[in-house]
Amino acid sequence: MTAAQTGWPARYLGELATQRQLSPHTVAAYRRDLQELSLLAGHEDWPRLTHHDIRRFAARLHAGGQSARTIARKLSGWRGFYDWLSQQLALAANPVEGVRAPRRPKSLPKALSVDDAVQLMEGNAHGHPEPPELCDRAMFELLYSSGLRVSELAGLDLVYTEGGNGVPASVGWLDLQAGEVVVTGKGRRMRRVPVGAPARTALAAWLAVRPPARDGSAALFLSARGTRITPRVVQNRLNAHALRAGTPVHVHPHVLRHSFASHLLQSSGDLRAVQELLGHASITSTQVYTALDFQHLAAVYDRAHPRAKAK
Repeated sequence: MTAAQTGWPARYLGELATQRQLSPHTVAAYRRDLQELSLLAGHEDWPRLTHHDIRRFAARLHAGGQSARTIARKLSGWRGFYDWLSQQLALAANPVEGVRAPRRPKSLPKALSVDDAVQLMEGNAHGHPEPPELCDRAMFELLYSSGLRVSELAGLDLVYTEGGNGVPASVGWLDLQAGEVVVTGKGRRMRRVPVGAPARTALAAWLAVRPPARDGSAALFLSARGTRITPRVVQNRLNAHALRAGTPVHVHPHVLRHSFASHLLQSSGDLRAVQELLGHASITSTQVYTALDFQHLAAVYDRAHPRAKAK
């Protein structure tokens, strides 16, 4: 490594630590990324590297087995360094600008099979449950019945409140008589979502024993302390319940949302309706469930068609 190669990064990292006051951990990560760039560059000085060089380096990282996410992070770090170096040396251009990491493979959302979803829901109904169990049952049924985000579930009130006097207006509420919930999703978009019969039954059972909230709120679901439940608590309770029910995969609230969408699409084939119920602004976000639907159909084909598999 030449003196120039060591000098510029040292000055840059020093400014990150002192002027921008980044944490030692973050500065160390930038140092490692610049050291790797220096190894890729060999004896070439920093100002002489070109756009073509950076693209070649990114390709080498990819060929070496580094993930697209890791390469994107390193490119971001290199880009920041060259933005700074351009101010020191008046470079004609940032050689990292416009270089993109390899496209990340799209991962399909995890969804339960219909049988596993039914087993999970029925595993929450037994004996004479105490109020906390009734609360859990109502939450899990509602997540699967209506495809809510966990933040939307936690934000639900018993009824709509206008707000005022320091009390915020409701962002979501239950209308049990109409059999629906009104929620505020991403982008502050409000939507009405139907509530299925098992969820309505579970909600009615919970409301019959729900104590007044200790924080004075109209929260539909309460924690053990009597305050509005948080998404983290919902996640922990659902995971614990899934383990008790013997569900073969890890279950978190978004798995129930994915399962709702996948099962509804399998039954109806109506992508636009699923989009509306999920609250997606674009149909593109919903189209991922068509891949899940095709996987389901392919699995059925593999099991049933006499020519599906080679002898």
